[in-house]
Amino acid sequence: MKSGRMKSGSAKKGFRYGVRRVAAGGFTLIEMLLSTMLLAAALALAFSTLRAASVAAQRGELTAQHNERMRSVEGFLRRRVSSALPIAFEVNTSTGSPLRFVGEEDAMRFVADLPPYLGRGGPHLHDITLVEGDNGLRLQVAFSVVLSHTVYEEKGERPPELLADGLRSVRFRYRALDAQNRPGEWQDRWEQSDRMPLQVSIEIVDGRGVRWPQMVVALPQSASFSGVGGVVP
Repeated sequence: MKSGRMKSGSAKKGFRYGVRRVAAGGFTLIEMLLSTMLLAAALALAFSTLRAASVAAQRGELTAQHNERMRSVEGFLRRRVSSALPIAFEVNTSTGSPLRFVGEEDAMRFVADLPPYLGRGGPHLHDITLVEGDNGLRLQVAFSVVLSHTVYEEKGERPPELLADGLRSVRFRYRALDAQNRPGEWQDRWEQSDRMPLQVSIEIVDGRGVRWPQMVVALPQSASFSGVGGVVP
């Protein structure tokens, strides 16, 4: 009887050891679920990090494109306005005075030489205007040849060149020297069209509401028309 009991006890003990060995060689359901949850959390974290990096890269690219466009438009306007010439492009039929610079709050007209990279040389009328576009306001410029104080209509005239679109607002202002030869107040309209303004201010706000740095451009040719009433136009 003792040997039978001993054998029975040994068998039970051997069974328990076998179960422990089997359990030690695999994973329980809880361990499997925990591993799956940790893997899912790690994948979610990696995906969110990758997505954040992609969004940051896209924002950086858009910012770089915006800054490049801003610098390009600003550089073009500065070069064109600062190179304006005191050349008449039309005659005011009511007063008989020549038109050398026409300035409105949303448009400018003046004569300047075109650089070689634009493909046409000599004095050209620069007609800078603000028009309505599909995505907001469009700032554009058209060029016309000026001969003997007259705008020459070319055959196959090219359409206006786009400077910037999707804008919220553009404002041109002008000023001259006052009677004490000091810079006067800014004007939304340049009334002395037979003369050149001393300075031109350009303020642009894009479609996102971002205000571009204000541009103040001096016209050195204005000195050619000083001495009338103490005002340099």
